[in-house]
Amino acid sequence: MNLLRSFATVSSMTLVSRILGFVRDMLIARIFGAGMATDAFFVAFRIPNLLRRLFAEGAFSLAFVPILSEYKNTRSFDETRDLVDHVAALMGVVLFVVTLIGVVAAPYIIYISAPGFLNNPQKFSLTVELLQITFPYILFISLVSLAGGVLNTFGKFSVPAFTPALLNLSFIGCALWLAPLLDPPILALAWAVFIGGALQLAFQLPFLMRVRLLPRPRLISKDTGAWRVVKQMGPAVFGASAGQISLLISTIFASFLITGSVSWLYYADRLMEFPAGLLGVALGTVLLPTLSRHYTSNSTEKYSHLLDWGLRFAVMMALPAAVALSLLAAPLITTLFHYGEFSVNDVLMTRNALIAYSIGLLGLILIKVLAPGFYAQQNIKTPVKIAAATIVITQLLNLAFIGPLQHIGLALAISLGAYFNAGLLYYKLRSHKIYQPQPGWLGFVIRVLLALSIMSVVLWFTVGGMTLWLENSAMERVIRLMWVVTLGATSYFSSLWLFGVRLKDFSRSGME
Repeated sequence: MNLLRSFATVSSMTLVSRILGFVRDMLIARIFGAGMATDAFFVAFRIPNLLRRLFAEGAFSLAFVPILSEYKNTRSFDETRDLVDHVAALMGVVLFVVTLIGVVAAPYIIYISAPGFLNNPQKFSLTVELLQITFPYILFISLVSLAGGVLNTFGKFSVPAFTPALLNLSFIGCALWLAPLLDPPILALAWAVFIGGALQLAFQLPFLMRVRLLPRPRLISKDTGAWRVVKQMGPAVFGASAGQISLLISTIFASFLITGSVSWLYYADRLMEFPAGLLGVALGTVLLPTLSRHYTSNSTEKYSHLLDWGLRFAVMMALPAAVALSLLAAPLITTLFHYGEFSVNDVLMTRNALIAYSIGLLGLILIKVLAPGFYAQQNIKTPVKIAAATIVITQLLNLAFIGPLQHIGLALAISLGAYFNAGLLYYKLRSHKIYQPQPGWLGFVIRVLLALSIMSVVLWFTVGGMTLWLENSAMERVIRLMWVVTLGATSYFSSLWLFGVRLKDFSRSGME
């Protein structure tokens, strides 16, 4: 398997979705700004979005893909199809019940997740209404994750990677055409979530039919594989959820801060998620089924070499992304969001949060490489313990930072927690002898840091002052930002090339 090509396929499809996501956020910022209505929506959307990341993309994928890969590689096609049918039946029943409970219990969920909103009854009731509309998203997106897990295991990476773009298209359409028809207009964003979830599920069904694995209506049986997935999912929720639970708790803290704090963190998180999605999610998507295959075939050396490939690629790509996010924080935010209701103060507050988030970007991406090292072996226990410790550490940092740093401290706590998580994962992989670093790491890191230093100097002298970005027109901002980003990327990769690092060296793990 050409790993770089598989990564490029997932990453390029993810790029389409992320670009549409920025268009969506530009429209939201322009039309709705950063006030009471957006705070209410972001809290309401964060809850089903959190469940999506925990259960759909997180725990479910980590529990399902290794077992599905095992069936694909060691059992018949009919047994594999039965596994898909039974897992789909279990998920459908459970998710339907969870969705009903979520809609009915929406007031209590908001009471727990954003208690600071109780001081404003109008804000609280609006958030409850938005959550009731968005909550069914978890039903749709979990079934989308089931389809995506099947397609990824069978090497069809592009379809699941493109699917999230449909949610962003739904947001764009509803913000432009549905919002003027509703009162309050923010309801259009909630309906965009509902519609987008249904679209994503409908889009993947024909591709499941092509691989003859479209789930058939079946009674839930005692199939051992399906119940193994369920058994693995419980602990996997915690193993995959440290960052997301920390984000939710940060929202609780932020609900007690001044109005706009939730929105500033949201916009900063969206920018940070751009490289995190292109790199971390894409790496995890490619690595998990490949590692699972090596584990099933007992190829321990290939397993270790594949992890080493992932770590080197993560370091080479994540470090410049983190530095660029920090140095280009103000230009990015002014170019994307500083229109209409999004004020200069919103730019400043979001910039500060983004710089704090950028500190932890490498840690977040390393987790996406290191955690599959355990999950591919169906070892849930170790990352669960690490995740639990990470959540505790992150909340202690929240308490320490929120007073002096306000919303910036909440972002910084998540960044530092990510390094704590990644560090423990790395230590356990080494101590369990799952991963052994390959020769040449010191020279590789030195070359990357030298190229990073050159890029940083180039960006520092070309980015200009913040006043310039605030005063420029929208088109001038876009053109200047594209020029600065292109110059920075060219300086980094040209320097790597001069120092002897070649992208083609990452085209294969060398251990297929």
